[in-house]
Order: sequence, then structure tokens, then C-alpha cells
Amino acid sequence: MTNILQLYINGEWVGGTINNTCPVINPATEEIISHVYMATKENLDVAINGANEAFKKWSTTSAQIRSEILHKAAEILSGQINDIASNLTIEQGKPIGEATGEVHAAVNAFRWASKEALNIKNITYPDSPDNYSQKTMFEPIGVVAGFSPWNFPAMLTARKISSAIAAGCCIIIKPAEEAPATAIALAKALDEAGLPAGVLNMVFGDPAMISERLIRDKSIKKVSLTGSTAVGKLLAGQCAQNLTPCVLELGGHAPVIIFDDVDVNAVAQNLAIFKYRNAGQVCVSPSRFFIHENIAEKFMELFVKHTENLKVGNGLDSDTNIGPLAHERRVVAVEELVNDAIGKGANCLLGGKPMDQAGYFFEPTILSNAPKSADLMTTEIFGPVAVLSTFNDVDDVINRANDVPYGLASYLFTNNAETIEYIKPRLEAGLVSINITTPILENVPFGGVKESGYGYEGGTVGLQAFMNLKLIHEA
Repeated sequence: MTNILQLYINGEWVGGTINNTCPVINPATEEIISHVYMATKENLDVAINGANEAFKKWSTTSAQIRSEILHKAAEILSGQINDIASNLTIEQGKPIGEATGEVHAAVNAFRWASKEALNIKNITYPDSPDNYSQKTMFEPIGVVAGFSPWNFPAMLTARKISSAIAAGCCIIIKPAEEAPATAIALAKALDEAGLPAGVLNMVFGDPAMISERLIRDKSIKKVSLTGSTAVGKLLAGQCAQNLTPCVLELGGHAPVIIFDDVDVNAVAQNLAIFKYRNAGQVCVSPSRFFIHENIAEKFMELFVKHTENLKVGNGLDSDTNIGPLAHERRVVAVEELVNDAIGKGANCLLGGKPMDQAGYFFEPTILSNAPKSADLMTTEIFGPVAVLSTFNDVDDVINRANDVPYGLASYLFTNNAETIEYIKPRLEAGLVSINITTPILENVPFGGVKESGYGYEGGTVGLQAFMNLKLIHEA
């Protein structure tokens, strides 16, 4: 059998004959590259007990020590960026340039958290008329259960771990089985940096069993999930049984509205690159394009042209722009959505089917005139598919942009300041990105509305999500 990746529980690397294993498959070749141990209920019990015991000391450990450990882990990871990025591409499929950028973002998450740990300050208020003092103390909330996805296995895992640790919490995190080596690199760096046993526990395995076992335990005081809306609803229901607070960053179906006063070629090129980043497997990826009718024909022509120029291939090849989908089930899901739309009258301008080669490749696809009844108009696509339509009325396009259950990200391209100010507050999304497609950095809070979830990850607000606020009145 190929290399078997272990679980990290209570400061030890564990896994053995009592554990089942899961194959890790290179999505570009369909070859098994490793196996990962699947946690048992007994493993989870040890993780919970270890985290609870560790919390007694870690919650009162000085911010300076927490900061130093996070900073040291960041430095260790910084020296391993190329190796981690290569593993990420092999496990998940994204082009090596994107993988390298993601690992840099993970390192930055640790660095930012190391600094922010030193900035957790009590809030002192003016004395009351009755001459007693008032202040708010920030205290770590307790043991956290974290669940991170396969599409950004380094960055999103790092952000959950680093914020929880900086806040003084212990965390049991379940990254995705599709990219375990990428996540394990983070645990190894923290272990080498001197993180006490039990503060971080990293497990892999059956998602339903792990989430149910962790969330029903009353010692879990916070749940943080980045995942699909369906899984978010399930976990939120489980959390409700113990009134466990949770942060849920869920699915998206981002609109992009393009007015007729833009540089059409520049915007078409920018959006072609951005749309097909990580083969469209990005929760904030633009999927529904609304183009002003005055430039619609020109934009569509240029968007197709720039998309055709993107090379699909193995992410390890330096000239690859679009890698494979992460696993076979995504190919099936995307194909079903595309076929449904075409069957209901959508025009296929480019692509439209899986590629006839080894690996989970799907052609970069562009559809136009998809009817509202098409499933992909209201279902998160999470693949390399762009759906184009036209508009000529501002209020109408705002209504169409908002006419989905999701509200994670949205995009607006125009040079008209009045248009920007009118549309900005009317888009129902946690992110309104205007004339840019830049990444969301670790120092800002981000979250969705509607069925895209609630709560925030990142920034000071995201760090405070792992803390309780205690009001102190003292005479």
C-alpha cells in the first residue's frame, strides 16, 4: 500500500489496524497517491478529552507565548512553500501558481494571527454615576470543532486553526480527505513550533460520523464550517441541540453586473481568468453574468476568445491555467447541470462536456440565454461554467442578481460613481467587489447572508468569534 497519512491527536501522530483508510487520488491522473487513516469514535474521544484538558492551561497562556508559537509556525511553513504547493496541486488539482499563492495565504494567516493575539484588549467604559467601573473582558470560548473544505485546503484550514489558537482556544479540525497532506503540513509546523499537546487535533474520516460525534458533545463550545449550504443546514441543526454557536460560510452563486461604460476587452479578459480559477471551484466565483445589452455581443465574443486561450491540463505544468475538478462526482454534477440547461433552451457558446482523457477534466463552458427554470440558475455550479445574459434596466438586473437563495459574493463593473452608489447597498451579498477581483485577505471579516451562512471568519471580528465577552461591574 502507498504511504498512509496519520491523524494528529493530543500531540501524537496516530493510526493503525483499528482504522480504516481512504485513498487519496490525483484528480489529473486518477492515480492513488497515498491513503489517509479514518478516525474512529475512540480517536475522537481521545481528541475531545485531550482538547478539554489542554484548554485548562492554554486558555490562560499569555498572548505573547501564543503569538510566538504562531509566528514560529509561519516561519517553518514559509520555508516549505514550494513543497506544500506541489502536494496541494497533486492532491487537489489546481495549477501550481494558484497553489503557491494559496500556501502564501496560509502563511500570512499564521503571521496575522500571531500579531493579532497581542491586540486582544479589554474594553473599559466611563465610570457609572454610581461610581462603579465597567469593562468587557474577552475570554476564549473553549474547544472548537472546525470543518474545512477541499477547494482551499491550506488557506481555509490555516485561517480556522490560527484564529482559534490566537484566541486561546483548542481546536479539533477535520480537513478534507481529498487533500490531507496539505493540511497535515500545518499541524506538523505547529507541532515543531512547540504547540502544547491537545491544543490542535487534526482528524480525517467519515464526515457525518465525525460531525455528529463532535457537535453533540457539550464540551464543544463553537463550530466553524466552510462548506456547502446542505451540510451547513445539517450542522446548524446539530448545533441547535446544545445551543452551540457556529460560524457557517456556505455556498454561493455570485452575480457579476457589467455596464456599457467599461473597457470591454479588459473586463472580459479579467473575468475569464477569474471565473476559471481553480476550475470554478470557488465559493465566491462569478457564475451568473449580466451584461448591458449595448456591449453584450462584443463582450460575449471577447469572453469566449479569452476563455479559449486558457490552457486546461495537469496543474504541475507551468503553462496550465485550468486544472481538473477535484473528484469524479464534481464532473457528474457539473455535466448534469449543463445538460439540463441546454435541454431547456440554453445556448452553448463554448465547451459543455467532460474532456475525453484521463483525469477529472471538464471543458471550460460558456452558456447564454439559460432560462430561469434551468437548475443552474438557482443551484451553485461549483465548476468551470459561466452563464451569460443581458440587461438594460438597473432595477431589473438588481432583482435578477438577488433572485437566488445565496448571498455570498457579487461583482460590479462600471465607471459611473452614481451607479456604484445606487447598486452597492442593494446587492444581497456579504461581498460587493467593484471593478476588481482581488482575493479576500486574512485581515478582513468575511461571511455570507441568506443561505450562504452567517457569522464571520477573518479579521478582528473573525478572531472574536472564538471568544466570549464578559461584562465586569466592579465597585
